Amino acid sequence: MIVTVSSKGQIVLPAEVRKKHGIETGDRFAVVDLAGTIYLVPASRDPVADARGMLGDIEGFSTEALLAERRRDADREKGRPLP
Repeated sequence: MIVTVSSKGQIVLPAEVRKKHGIETGDRFAVVDLAGTIYLVPASRDPVADARGMLGDIEGFSTEALLAERRRDADREKGRPLP
């Protein structure tokens, strides 16, 4: 599919592409130039919400373990004996 860049640097995403990917008015995209190829990547309105739970399926990872490790680091930095 070929699109043309306007004098203002704009392009139009064809309706069939917008429908296929659920792209609506106001949706935002990041323009990524990677190794000479330009990508349009959907940009979330709330990236923090999108990141929630990303690490939940990693075996052996838990918030409690992370916090315990941070406490051990803080104790080590303060010269306290480790449990």
